[in-house]
Amino acid sequence: MFSSALIVSLLPALTAAFSLPSYNGLSTVWHDDFWGNAGDSPNVTHWNVITGDLGLNNELETYTESNENLQISGGGTLQLIPRRNSSTSSGWTSARIESVDSYTPVPGKNTRSMREGTSWPLCGELDILEQVNGKLTGYGTAHCENHCEEPTGRQGYTSIPSGSNFHTWRLDWDRTSNNWQTESITWSLDGVDFFSINGTTIGDQATWSTLAHSPFYILLNVAVGGTMAGNPDSNTLDGYDSMMEVAYVAVYSS
Repeated sequence: MFSSALIVSLLPALTAAFSLPSYNGLSTVWHDDFWGNAGDSPNVTHWNVITGDLGLNNELETYTESNENLQISGGGTLQLIPRRNSSTSSGWTSARIESVDSYTPVPGKNTRSMREGTSWPLCGELDILEQVNGKLTGYGTAHCENHCEEPTGRQGYTSIPSGSNFHTWRLDWDRTSNNWQTESITWSLDGVDFFSINGTTIGDQATWSTLAHSPFYILLNVAVGGTMAGNPDSNTLDGYDSMMEVAYVAVYSS
């Protein structure tokens, strides 16, 4: 009997202090609440800072480790900041970090795995939140090649309330049924579910295993341009006007 959750509180907006929430029946496996001095890098025991032009999805950004793009705010948040930068071939820099550890939705499992394996999307990917071009729509997506309607993936969406409040995005794996067909993965915003899939939705046990039984790294990034968003133009904001700000990331387990 097992369930787990990945929870992120974020907003491209103002700095604020947050306490890690507690949930009935769940204990904290791991978390980062991004406390530190303004301008510091995130904790290197928790995060790998990814740099360079990765050539993904026709995106334009070059990822850097500069605090111009990636920094602790000094107020208990992490800021990922895209910027126009004429010194790069694409004219843009941004930030991307990936968790050092991986987390597997099985009882009591917290593993540090090698950063190699099956290519995307066969390896499975779960996007807890994607937001495009500043629109107040949040997308939750599962990628798993043939059974996930690629290249879009199996996707749900919800409206993001306007204003300057942070929001809690949560991804729940429920494996309490002990039956792969009825196990589920559910996306929610501020405690309200907006999308869910189960093993029957995917229709293939091996593919479901890549989404619900396999180790996952946590990734935070701000991309510029690309297939999904289209190229930036003169109206595209950079700097703090288009950053992603994260108050905490946490993994819970029953």
